[in-house]
Amino acid sequence: MGSLDGRVAIITGAGRGIGASISRMFAQQGAKLVLNDLGAEPDGSGGDAGPAQDIADEINGLGGQAVADAGDIADTATGRRLVEMAVAHHGKLDVVVNVAGILRDRMIFNLPDDDWDAVIRVHLRGHFSTIKPAAAYWREQRNPDGHYRIINFTSDSALQGSPGQPNYAAAKMGIIGLTASLANGLARYGVTANAIAPGAATRLTATVPDEKKIGESSGAELMSPDNVAPIVTYLAGTESDWLSGRTLGASGHEVKLWNNPEVVETISADGPWDLQDLADKAAKFFRPKADGLHPSIFMGQLPK
Repeated sequence: MGSLDGRVAIITGAGRGIGASISRMFAQQGAKLVLNDLGAEPDGSGGDAGPAQDIADEINGLGGQAVADAGDIADTATGRRLVEMAVAHHGKLDVVVNVAGILRDRMIFNLPDDDWDAVIRVHLRGHFSTIKPAAAYWREQRNPDGHYRIINFTSDSALQGSPGQPNYAAAKMGIIGLTASLANGLARYGVTANAIAPGAATRLTATVPDEKKIGESSGAELMSPDNVAPIVTYLAGTESDWLSGRTLGASGHEVKLWNNPEVVETISADGPWDLQDLADKAAKFFRPKADGLHPSIFMGQLPK
């Protein structure tokens, strides 16, 4: 008996890297799968039905149950089709895992409009594409004890401000806001929503120049995408109802719980602000807690 026996899951970006690792572990734990991957290059160009089909064939060859789809996940018709496939092939839908993504890195002053739009489209519309029809399906079930799951993928790039990835950071922080909204809006329908910020060596991280890479000196075993799959598998099961609206980090043999944004200090006035009073209070109360850039893993990438 696996922890996901009887569960049905959609996984996007399933053909390679983190998505493939999650697909394999889900199958090992008994889940029935719908696997989506456009098979594009890391920048989103091109397409190949092979990666998703290869993982599905591998899982089916080992006695599991998986069907493949090579549609563009940022096309909302693809998301609708995946939900329909889950119900048609496996009888229901319990879990949506949104892994698919691309990179088009540039500093903000060199970033083409098309590269901004493409990254925002794949990450944000790609999440929306699966979540909207899945949420509608779960709402129809009227089952507050359904143990339904949305597991989104964000990034340390957003949480800690990668200077060379403004489009990617914006999209990934948007996913955190989306996840919080889903957790609050869908709780009554038995749905939890959480986000994962992974650390792993993948085709996407391979495009980052060596001097800009974070953490990959840890070694191949610690940076394996396989290390991200266990926490996703736990979240996909029925024992994680208590956790929703949160962001988790997963890298190597560590899983981290990120704090949600919270107020750390407040200043106020008796009436409309006097500018000098505001300046004095901001310097007195805010500056001790917010003087300069917030420390992040990307500090080494800043100009000296």
